[in-house]
Amino acid sequence: MTVAIQFGSTTIDFILEYSDRKSLGITVTPEMEVLVKAPTDTTIEKVKEKIRKKAPWIIKQKSFFLSFQPKAPKRKYLSGETHLYLGRQYRLQILIAQEESVKLKGKSIEVTASVKSRAKDLLENWYFQHAQTKFHEIAEPLIVKFKKYKVEPSSIVLRYMPTRWGSCTSKGKIILNPELIKAPKGCIEYVIIHELCHLIHHDHTQKFIDLQTKEMKDWEKWKMKLEKLLA
Repeated sequence: MTVAIQFGSTTIDFILEYSDRKSLGITVTPEMEVLVKAPTDTTIEKVKEKIRKKAPWIIKQKSFFLSFQPKAPKRKYLSGETHLYLGRQYRLQILIAQEESVKLKGKSIEVTASVKSRAKDLLENWYFQHAQTKFHEIAEPLIVKFKKYKVEPSSIVLRYMPTRWGSCTSKGKIILNPELIKAPKGCIEYVIIHELCHLIHHDHTQKFIDLQTKEMKDWEKWKMKLEKLLA
């Protein structure tokens, strides 16, 4: 069932499930849903009381996950429109010719298409291919660093995700959003390190934050840059 409490001016909605367990557990998902699992004999008042006590932590977790939500505005695929690549702005130039291609030329991305309507598909495919190459290139030394913790991702795959920059499965597969190719290298490193830390600590506990800080002291700077750049 879905329940809500008021904490100051903030309404916290949460999904409550009763089960055969001894203690009450609260989880904030990357989609910013609050899940509460409680012992079957727990009263709703007791659950709400617990949620109020944990409200500052819940709000902090939601804010944390918000930075992993891609918010890039929709770009037009017309000559003169600016598009990002590795944190830099490039002007789009669309040329019409039978031999299709996408090239970086100075401060421009030159898209040669057989018809104008093909420009979007050609550019998105170019981004995806470059993301595949660059992400693995950036991830390789970071994966080597994390071997001291006796962990290694089973694989790194790319997948468009509407609300995530990255994720890590229970089997150790790291999934990265190709849209990250539009951000600076530091932002990409931050997301990869974040997911590598999840191979050791599955939840966003203090131990997780401490490990992330140890492996990337300025991660908050890159987190903020990612929020601002693609906001």
